Amino acid sequence: MSDFFDLLYQNLTHTTWLEAVAVLFGLLSVWYARKENILVFPTGIISVLIYVYICYFAGLYADMGINGFYFLMSVYGWYNWTHQDSEQQTIAISYNTAKQHLLSIVGTIVFFVVLYFVLSQYTDSTVPAWDSATTAIFIVGMWLMALKKVENWIFWIIGDLVSIPLYFYKGLALTSFQFTVFLVLAVWGYIEWRKKVKEQQQCAI
Repeated sequence: MSDFFDLLYQNLTHTTWLEAVAVLFGLLSVWYARKENILVFPTGIISVLIYVYICYFAGLYADMGINGFYFLMSVYGWYNWTHQDSEQQTIAISYNTAKQHLLSIVGTIVFFVVLYFVLSQYTDSTVPAWDSATTAIFIVGMWLMALKKVENWIFWIIGDLVSIPLYFYKGLALTSFQFTVFLVLAVWGYIEWRKKVKEQQQCAI
C-alpha cells in the first residue's frame, strides 16, 4: 500500500494545470449528461480537445483518436438533442432497438480488433489492448449518448472500470480519479435515465 500511495503522490505532483482543466470540464460534462442538460456538449468539447493533446504525449494514441471522435459526436449530439420536429421539441430518452443492440456489440468488437492491430503494429503504444478496449467501448457509448439511448451508460460504466487503472498506470493520477468519479456518475445517470423512460411511458398511457 505504501508503494501505491507513493506512486499516487508522485503522479499528483506532476499533474499539469491543463490536465486539471480537462478533468474539470470532463466532470461537468458527465454531470450535465446525467441531468439531460444540453451543456453536456459544450463542456465536453472543451475537455476532449485538451485530451487530444494530453493523450498524444502520454502515448495513448487510440484515446487521442477517440477524443477527436468525441468532438465530432458532440457537435452531432448537440444538434440532435435540440433538433425540433412536428411532434416534440427534443428527442426523448429511449432504449435500444434489437438492431441497435446488435450494432453496439458488433461495433465494439470491430473497433477493438482494428484499433489493436493498428496500435500493436504501427505505434509504440505500451498498452495496445487496454487502449483499444476503452476506445472501442467509448466510441459506441458516445454514439448511443448522441441518440439518447439508456444503454450508453452501460458502455460508460464498463469503459470507466477499465480506464481507472489504465490512466493511473500511465502516470495521469488526476485523470484516473476523474474516471472514478465518472463511474459513480455513470451509475447514477443510468438509474436516472431509466426512471425518466418509465415516467415517459406512464405519461403516454
